[in-house]
Amino acid sequence: MSLLRDARPVDVGYRRRILRAGSFAVPVRVRSLSVGAVLAAAVALLGVVALGLGTYPLSAEEVVRVLLGGGEPLDRTVVFEWRMARTVAAIVLGGFLAVAGALFQTATRNPLASPDILGLSNGAFTGMLLMIVFFSASWPLMTAGAVAGGLITAVLIWALAYRGGVQGFRLIVIGIGVAAMLASANTWMLLEVELETAMFASAWGTGTLNGVTGPPVAGAVLCAAPLLVLLVILSPRLRQLDLGDDVATATGERPAIVRALALLIAVGLVSVATAVIGPVAFIALAAPQIARRIAGTPYLSLTLSALVGALLLLMSDLIAQHVLPVALPVGVVTVSLGGLYLVITIIQEIRRRA
Repeated sequence: MSLLRDARPVDVGYRRRILRAGSFAVPVRVRSLSVGAVLAAAVALLGVVALGLGTYPLSAEEVVRVLLGGGEPLDRTVVFEWRMARTVAAIVLGGFLAVAGALFQTATRNPLASPDILGLSNGAFTGMLLMIVFFSASWPLMTAGAVAGGLITAVLIWALAYRGGVQGFRLIVIGIGVAAMLASANTWMLLEVELETAMFASAWGTGTLNGVTGPPVAGAVLCAAPLLVLLVILSPRLRQLDLGDDVATATGERPAIVRALALLIAVGLVSVATAVIGPVAFIALAAPQIARRIAGTPYLSLTLSALVGALLLLMSDLIAQHVLPVALPVGVVTVSLGGLYLVITIIQEIRRRA
C-alpha cells in the first residue's frame, strides 16, 4: 500500500486541454497550441517584413497601416499590387508543399519521402515543358500540364511499386529512379527548344516566386480547396495509420484506401503549387519533421507542418531576394538548405540504427 501511496503520476509530455463550443469538444495539446501560435506570429511578422522590403522600402508601421485600410496611395500600390501576390504565394504554397510532404511521410512511414525525392515535382515540370513545346506558355495550359504530369508520374510510380501493397522503401527507390529519368528528359527538352523558352523554363524549373501574380495564386487556392476539405475528413483516419496497419484494420479502417487517398491529395497539392512557382525543393521534405520535433508530437501534424512550410518558403525568398549579393530564384536557397538537412538526417538515422 505504501508503494501505491508514494507513486507519482508519470508525465509523458502530453498535456491536453479540451476546447468546447456548445456540445462540440476538441482535445488540444498545450505544447502544439503554443508552438502553432508562435509559428503563426513568425509568419505574420515575416510577411510584414516581406511587404516592406524592396526598391521602395516601407517601415513595418507603414505596412500595417496599409493593411488596415489606411496609408498613402503609393504605399497601397506598392503593398497590394507589387508585393502582396508574392508574399501570399510564399505563405500559401509553402503550406501546400509542407502538407503534401507530411502526407507522403505519414503514408510511407519514412521521413525521407517527399514529392521532390519521389519525382513528382520532376513529373509536373515535364508536363509543363510539354505544354510549352507543343502549345504555348499561357498559365492555364502550364497549370494543366503540371497537374497532369504530376498525376501521371504518381500513377506510374504507384504501379511500379505495387506488389500486393505498397511499401515505403520500394516506393522511394522507384521514385528516385523515375525522377532521374524525368530529369534527363527535361534536360533534353530544354536543349531542343528556343533559347528564350529554355531560359524561362529553366528559371521556373528551379523554383521561383518572380513574376507571380494574383490570378494564378487565387486559381491554385480554388483548385486546392476541394482537396483540403477531403483532407479534413480523412485526417482522423490518418492518425490510425501511425498505429500500424494491423491495429488500423482492427479498428475498422482500410489502410490501403486511406493511404491511397492521402497520396492522391498530396499529389494534387504538389501539382497545384508546382504549376505556380515551379518544383521548389526541400520544403516538403523538411517542414513536417521540423514541426514534429519542435512540437514534440509522436505524429506529423498537418497544421504545424503547413505553418513551418510557409515560414521556410517565405524566409528563403527573403534570403534569395534581399540577403544574397545577387537576387536568385528561391529554389536555389531551398535546395541548398535541403542538402544540408538531408545530410544531417542521414547521419542521425545511421547513429540511431547503430
